[in-house]
Amino acid sequence: MSAILPDPRLRADASDTPYAQLGGEAALRALVDRFYDLMDLEPGLRELRALHPSTTEGSRDKLFMFLSGWLGGPDLFVERHGHPRLRARHLPYAIGVRERDQWLACMAQAMQECGVDAVLAERLKASLANTADWMRNQGV
Repeated sequence: MSAILPDPRLRADASDTPYAQLGGEAALRALVDRFYDLMDLEPGLRELRALHPSTTEGSRDKLFMFLSGWLGGPDLFVERHGHPRLRARHLPYAIGVRERDQWLACMAQAMQECGVDAVLAERLKASLANTADWMRNQGV
């Protein structure tokens, strides 16, 4: 379970969660939207984009809801869909090192472009790297 949750030290109290540090709902929505926009814009993210449906509205909403709770904000994903079961939900997709690395690069670029505080971004990247690696179901 720890692979899908951020470092518990990031959740000191509700006003000091990564969700609050990020800027709450509007900032998280902007980050998720930029993440998916980059997938459509950057040729180096082709394999990652190919794992998603032709339209990304549903994916955007699910990532937003998941990250909201994961970052210490409202647990929207669980309220709507139940336990995230991230690995099980991603098993139908071939996720290897390339896809993992593209996902992480896309999120890092989105955080940078959205002006996420550098210290927070580094902490999130470390936690996200663990989760992204856990999603891999292909050796390469």
